[in-house]
Amino acid sequence: MSLRAEIQLSEDERRELIDTERVVGVGSFGPRGWPHLMPLWYVPRDGEVWIYTYAKSQKVRNLERDPRATLLIETGHEYSELRGVMVEVEAEIHRDIETVFPLGEELTLRYADGIDSLEGDAREALKAQAAKRVAVRFRALRTATWDHRKLGGAY
Repeated sequence: MSLRAEIQLSEDERRELIDTERVVGVGSFGPRGWPHLMPLWYVPRDGEVWIYTYAKSQKVRNLERDPRATLLIETGHEYSELRGVMVEVEAEIHRDIETVFPLGEELTLRYADGIDSLEGDAREALKAQAAKRVAVRFRALRTATWDHRKLGGAY
């Protein structure tokens, strides 16, 4: 068996990593053809990554032009602790408020400590913001994973 195969994350481990980490690096193609990398908060949904961002942002303009992107979620400090997932994806941009607002609410609740619901003025403010935002679903085409903890200190 190859070393590459030995350090792959299982499907459950991949989902756990996506569900528990907080930042995804999104690489899209910028207007001059160079990679445009941005760290973003995200919402995991059924093993997929969704983002909530300004409709006029550079990353959205890039994805409108070319929906291909690469995502990176990683963790670990020392080499022996590194684990991650890199996913080649195709972006689906959603502009309808029925998709955008619930995602914005989900993102807010995921990252706001101690808050489990949005009510009143806070909810209305988020709904007003949603009109200027989009929801982006990243549909996986190819995935690579690694978990250096499985090496047991041998490289």
